[in-house]
Amino acid sequence: MLRLSPTILLCCYCTCFISCSKSDNNSSGTLPAVSVNSVSQERTLTNSTFRFTVSLDKAATADATVNYKTIAATATEDEDYEAVSGTITIAKGQSQANFEVQVTGDSLRKEDEFFYVQLENPKNCVLGSKAKGSGNIINANGLYFPVDNSGYTSPASYAGYSLVWSDEFDGTLISDANWQFEAGNNNGWGNNELEYYTNRSQNAFVSQGNLIIEARKESFQTSNYTSARMITKGNKEFTYGRVDIRAKLPKGKGIWPALWMLGSNISSVSWPACGEIDIMELVGHEPNKVYGTLHWGTSAAVHDSKGAGYTLGAGSFDEAFHVYSLIWTADSLKIYLDNNIEVFKISRTEISTGNYPFDKSFFFIFNIAVGGNWPGSPDDTTVFPQRMVVDYIRVFQ
Repeated sequence: MLRLSPTILLCCYCTCFISCSKSDNNSSGTLPAVSVNSVSQERTLTNSTFRFTVSLDKAATADATVNYKTIAATATEDEDYEAVSGTITIAKGQSQANFEVQVTGDSLRKEDEFFYVQLENPKNCVLGSKAKGSGNIINANGLYFPVDNSGYTSPASYAGYSLVWSDEFDGTLISDANWQFEAGNNNGWGNNELEYYTNRSQNAFVSQGNLIIEARKESFQTSNYTSARMITKGNKEFTYGRVDIRAKLPKGKGIWPALWMLGSNISSVSWPACGEIDIMELVGHEPNKVYGTLHWGTSAAVHDSKGAGYTLGAGSFDEAFHVYSLIWTADSLKIYLDNNIEVFKISRTEISTGNYPFDKSFFFIFNIAVGGNWPGSPDDTTVFPQRMVVDYIRVFQ
């Protein structure tokens, strides 16, 4: 009979223990890893469903279960979304299952929000590297944007004038009977601007009786910024009269809002022969100062301009509404702030270079440019999005 020495028995025991341990570890290592995806969806006016997928990296060899729950982050539980928790089962031979989270309907345009979804307590599977996902609620494109209405309001009528056209922006859509959009980058629009103008509601929409033009920092087409540029060319064009525009302005380095006019004959005579009337311009690093300017001349090489600025004694033009006015006659053009502050005036006799363009029809342009020769580029201090809010435009003759 063979007898083994204690040393040999110990070696056999160790070999068996190591072999069994490796077998157990291999068995554990064969379990599928479970993960959950992230979901990003635009918020809608009514409640919407965020559908999350729980996945195994390979098919389950037995029913696999895992607990899930939502965790509040910037989104508020039971206000922005309905908190849920539970256990999800992925059947043997399958690799996916789903659970849903209800997101509360809202149309308020504000910062995007998110909540977490967490997986816990796996059985017949192990937690993978993506055991925590997020539900990203996109609020940035909502069409409701309340605005503080404080600030100056101009009279509804003037002696000797009749109201011939206005846009009070009281509807739910921008009127295509009044406005059209100019889109694209157009080689910087002659000013080395950085934005791409779009006709999307992300960049221009109406809310609560206001027109909102919004400049965003985002990659779009060939640009890193988007905005909107709206014109009345072919729809509403005028010669002479009084123009009142009530607006609240954006601010920030590289931000350049404008309420202005171009001669309707620009397609045939080009700029500056068509003439340009800048009722209001602001460069965002000077948020307390607005400019009124006229441009004219026979060509870009033979170009004249005159203008002036006005600086508020306190505050800045993003804090409240102001009214920007043009009083335009056959003999002069005057630009006013809040009805009685004269920003700039010029007489016909002061305009001598080339043909006089300010006795013909002009159309309106509302826009926010980003960057350009005058304001320079945005920097780390510039906050996006930036918005120009227009309450109304009124033309009297």
